[in-house]
Order: sequence, then C-alpha cells, then structure tokens
Amino acid sequence: MRRPEFYMAFRNTKRSDVFFRGAICLATVAIAVALPRAAVLGAQGAAPQASNVARPVGTIKSISGNNIIVLMTDAGNDVTILVQEGAKVLRVEPGQKDLKEAAPMQLQELLAGDRILVRGQLAADGKTVLATSVIAMKKADIAERQAREREDWVRRGVAGLVGSVDAAANSILITLPGIGEKKTVTIRLSKDTVLRRYAADSVKFDDARPALLSEIKAGDQLRARGVRTADGTELTAAEVVSGTFPNIAGTISSIDAAANSITVHDLATKKSITVKITLDSEMRKLPLPLAQRIAVRLKGTAAEAPAAIAGSASAGGSQANANSTQGTRTAGPVPSGAGPGGPGVAARNGGGGTGDLQQALSRMPAARLADLQKGDAVMIVATEGGPDGVPFVITLLSGVEPILQASPSSNASTILSPWSLSGAPSAEAGNP
Repeated sequence: MRRPEFYMAFRNTKRSDVFFRGAICLATVAIAVALPRAAVLGAQGAAPQASNVARPVGTIKSISGNNIIVLMTDAGNDVTILVQEGAKVLRVEPGQKDLKEAAPMQLQELLAGDRILVRGQLAADGKTVLATSVIAMKKADIAERQAREREDWVRRGVAGLVGSVDAAANSILITLPGIGEKKTVTIRLSKDTVLRRYAADSVKFDDARPALLSEIKAGDQLRARGVRTADGTELTAAEVVSGTFPNIAGTISSIDAAANSITVHDLATKKSITVKITLDSEMRKLPLPLAQRIAVRLKGTAAEAPAAIAGSASAGGSQANANSTQGTRTAGPVPSGAGPGGPGVAARNGGGGTGDLQQALSRMPAARLADLQKGDAVMIVATEGGPDGVPFVITLLSGVEPILQASPSSNASTILSPWSLSGAPSAEAGNP
C-alpha cells in the first residue's frame, strides 16, 4: 500500500471536536445490525472485478457473527464488511505512516469504536465489501494518543487573537486574551510548521483543512504549539490552527424555541443577528457579583485581583450549580476545557491572570435556551455560518448586563477566547 494513502486514511481519527473546546469523545453507538442471509449469499457468490476495488475507512459501528462488520465511514455512510476467510488483519499504532511495524491480530479482537481501513472488492449488491485485508487502530490506542496530544497542547501551546501577519518574516503576532494589560506573543513559522484552518460552519478539528499563511488575518482566533522562548514572547510553532469566529454582544430581541435559535440586536453593528443553538453549543451564566467585578476592571477604575474574581466566581458558581438540575450542556454533550489550550492555559503562558478568570468561568452554572428571555444581555462567539447561512453558537455567556453597560464595545473574544478555541480544534488535539 502506498504510504500517502495509508497515512491520509488514518490521520482523520474521529473526535467530537471540539478541538477548541474540550475533551475528546470517541464513543460510538454499538448497534447490532444483522446482514440478511440473502445478502450474505449474494456477496459470497459475487464475482469480484478489478474495477470494483473498495477501500472504505471509518469507525466500526457493530460486529455480528464471526466476520460481519458494519462500518460507519468517514463520509457518514454505513457499509457492510464481509471479512473473507484468510483475510489479513493488522493492527497499527496511531501516528504510524506505513505498515512496517504493523502487528497481526485476530478478527475477534476488533471492537465497536475501533478505526479500520478495509481493502477488498465491492460485492454485486453495491453495499457490501468483501474484505481481503483489514488494518485497524484500536479505540483505546487512539484515546491514549489524543490524551498525550491534549496535554502537549496545554504544556507547549499558546492562544489568542491575531493582531497582524508578517508574510515576509513568516510570523504572526497574537494578543493573549485577558482583561487589563494586553500581552502579545510572536508565532514564528518554519517550513515544517503545519497550518490548519477551521471550516466556516464547524469548530471540529476533523473539519479543519490544510491552510496557507495568507488565509490568516487580523481578528482571527489562533492556537499554536511549539517551543517558547524563556520570556514567553515568542513561540516557534510546530502546528497552528486558526479560524474566524464572529463576536456578538447585545440584547436578545426574540427566541425561537422550536428552531433552537435566538435573534440578538448587536450593539456594535446595530443589526439583528440570528444564531442557532446546537448540540455543540456551550452556554454559561455569570453570577451578578462576577459580572460586576469584570465590569469594574473593564472601566479601569480599580485593579481587582484575578484571585478575587476567581473566588467570587467559585462562590456564585457553586450556589448556582447546587440549584441547577442541568449538566454543563445546552442540548447535548459539549466538551469543555480539555482540548488544546482550554481554560487556564493563558495564565501559564503569561496571560496576566486570564487563566484564573477562565477557570472561574468554567465553574459557572450551565444555562439552557429556556433560561433566556427577551431583553437579556448576552455575549456570543459563533461560527461564520452554517449550511443554511445561520451561524452556530460556540459559546454564549449571559448575565453580562454590567459588562456591556461598562463597555458596550466589549469583544467577547477578550473573555471567551479559550472557550471558542478549546475542545474541538477537542474538539477537539492534533491528528494521530
């Protein structure tokens, strides 16, 4: 097998993505799908042709009998794999780019959730692949590697808003998120730096594509990992992931519960913007004391210590959580804070207390669409658009009335950047 094909097939290990917002989710649904006897007989009796070569890749959805696998391909389709007698079954570790170190394994060792690349012939029914070889990556191995990747993004990563791009110097200047004094980091690129760009309608790392430096622009959110200088002002990047995530700050003018959407009157543009709440949207509500403290700092009339903010948030968050019967999601599973970067990273990277604030925000109570009301003030980080042109909410923060009163032009990314870029890209942590 050619190396590029093998590598590209397996680099897209599935993750709930949220690369920029949290823990990697590799759960799969084990659904027992029995292949009808007629289909099996038809597949066995089919005469494979060279033109019918099939090489599907994806995640095992279910296994039945001794040799029937239902594979959910990366394209989102279910394919039935009929493993032929004598077929080779090999196990490779995540990150391997060829089969030199592949180890033989038994077909019975495969489990739902494992990733496989199948080689075989498409049967006469057009829906079944007669497999002559199966190359597998175990779900547990993928999870272990991704855990290491996440930790590496935290340990060697930095995140912020792009201030400028210097193509001649092959560098990017970013501003670290935080309230008060702004700190910057220069991202140095080399010929080996991997650049990726998020899709306009997704914050999932699986959907990020290779990118060029020319695609990155001021105002984009960016994460990079690599080697930092001792003073933390520069980072030579091994990998960079960027994306454009619009910020909306204003008051809710209408709520459509049936469509899971809200319309916000944006204070900056003076226009109404409709955004959609999805399974990946994260919603939080600031307790009034914390919102007031942030507002004071934005005004610059006092130098509130980050620890005081964190303490206030902890108290408010604990009480609100005690009164809440909800989890930390809006309408479904939303990872938070364990992806590359994540809450607290900015502080370790010289964010001037931003980490304490982000950790405080991560302890805030979850909010639901039903908790929002017309007239509520919100700050939102969203995608550029969706399939229907309506942006998806990445993060929504309510209870921000004092903040918007103190600074009507407040940029949500100043406060929410580690959320909007965490998980995804868990979210969302580099490809195996």
